[in-house]
Amino acid sequence: MSTTDIPAGTPAPMLSACGQTVDWGLTRYADAVEMQRVQLESRIHDEAPDTLVFTEHKPVFTIGAHPGADKHLLWDEATLAQLGVDVCRTSRGGDITCHCPGQLVGYPIVSLKEARDLHRYLRLLEQVLINACGCFGLAAHRRDGKTGIWLGTRKVAAIGVAVKSWVTWHGFAINVSPDMRYFNGIVPCGITDGTVTSLEKELGFAPPMEEVKAVISTEFWKLFGPANAALTENTLDVGQPLKKLERTALPRPLKSP
Repeated sequence: MSTTDIPAGTPAPMLSACGQTVDWGLTRYADAVEMQRVQLESRIHDEAPDTLVFTEHKPVFTIGAHPGADKHLLWDEATLAQLGVDVCRTSRGGDITCHCPGQLVGYPIVSLKEARDLHRYLRLLEQVLINACGCFGLAAHRRDGKTGIWLGTRKVAAIGVAVKSWVTWHGFAINVSPDMRYFNGIVPCGITDGTVTSLEKELGFAPPMEEVKAVISTEFWKLFGPANAALTENTLDVGQPLKKLERTALPRPLKSP
């Protein structure tokens, strides 16, 4: 693998002998958690390779392990039910976040048994998203004391991970072209000095989801695995069209309670 296109200052890559990128399509969050658990156990017991999973979730607010995260849920039960938004508590780190169609979620299920360095893993995961944004002409960056990936004070991607037996799960979510009105129902990630944004909002057009997947998969395996991740039946390949995912329509107008 060539490292000539990896930015200076990036932590040394965590390379695996083999890896795959798999697309689960549109999923309910709770179902995806159970699917992750199965993949996680397989990786722990060396029955599966390192895997980058892509999915889009049906509307859901997930509450992380950060103390007081549930206080950042703004909509009441009636509004949540009217708009079809689930609320799930999760074992990942972080605050409350929103998932919905048009947002690309990535779940890296990779072994850190050799490196055993969670801080380095998080920095590399951030770099994957920074590099991917750069491929679309956006100068994304980290913010001191904040998680996720930013464009100024606008958060474009969230990160929340968990580790079991030095194998990672949960991961990141980057806003490609979601209905941003869902974010009115929470204080996203507990942000008090910034806002959330999307690639569509920043670029003035919605980049094809398939293209975003291809770019992120490429950037991910530059830092975490072989130059060419193994392809499976459901694996993303650059230039390979993927099925269009279902979009969930919201009633209009959408009013915050």
